[in-house]
Amino acid sequence: MKKSPKKSAKEKPKIIVVLGPNASGKSALGVKLAQKFNGEIISADSRQVYRGLDIGTGKITKAEMGGIRHHLLDIASPRRVFTVVQYQKRAKRATREILKRGRLPIVVGGTGLYIDALIHNLTFPSVPPQPRIRQKLERLSTEKLFDRLRVLDPERAILIDPHNRRRLIRAMEIAEVAGKTIPRLKRNSPYKMLKIGLGLPENVLKKRIADRLKQRLKEGLIEEVEKLHRQGISWKRLEGLGLEYRYVARYLRDLLGREEMIQKLEIEIRRYAKRQMTWFRRDKEIIWLSDPRKAFPIVQDLLGR
Repeated sequence: MKKSPKKSAKEKPKIIVVLGPNASGKSALGVKLAQKFNGEIISADSRQVYRGLDIGTGKITKAEMGGIRHHLLDIASPRRVFTVVQYQKRAKRATREILKRGRLPIVVGGTGLYIDALIHNLTFPSVPPQPRIRQKLERLSTEKLFDRLRVLDPERAILIDPHNRRRLIRAMEIAEVAGKTIPRLKRNSPYKMLKIGLGLPENVLKKRIADRLKQRLKEGLIEEVEKLHRQGISWKRLEGLGLEYRYVARYLRDLLGREEMIQKLEIEIRRYAKRQMTWFRRDKEIIWLSDPRKAFPIVQDLLGR
């Protein structure tokens, strides 16, 4: 078994990040890097933390893990919201444990805020619920809430689901009280990082998204959402879980036909992929690759092997 190189007391621990939009091939590359460089994977996906959200989120299977240990999957009940602050705490702990074992932490995911929360050690404003502000915000339409958030906190507006009223209202609460919801990135990260982004031409990504959605429907996406509802997850909560869960829930309530559901889902997933890329493009340290195989010599250079 390969061992990570010894580091001096002053040298920052090394960490690899593999990021990109939905359907870009992040998970497969993360596993291959972990197999070659003695790594363990920390998932950075805001929905894969939830138990039972498997097909809809494209959660990696045991077979696909290839024997590599994965962290931050299936750690929360879908009945309750799992926050970025909770993620940050658990991800930091996982990173420390991986480093103690002499292995390489590899962060893999598409939720930019979760990635930044871990690798840049962000501090988030602590704002208790604001009943008066919330009451005022509840009178606004979802579209108006999103428009206002884009003015008050454009960074948060990049990643937030523009259809999720609960998240929009909470983000607006914090923005009005604290001034913003997301702190600026700090460049004094506790890690020596290598950030690899997987980018695909728009037409290729569009086809991958459509093909993957068809495959997920064949694998039982609709049945997964039905099961979650039978287990007590309300339609409102399924709507809040976004994308596949929102539109399949609407289909199951006869609010959408099957073809309309598929069409809307493809459009919304592509829009989300664009928001992901908008977030990632702010970071000039990311090395963008169209061919995942090019990642291996770059990681090898970082590790000095």
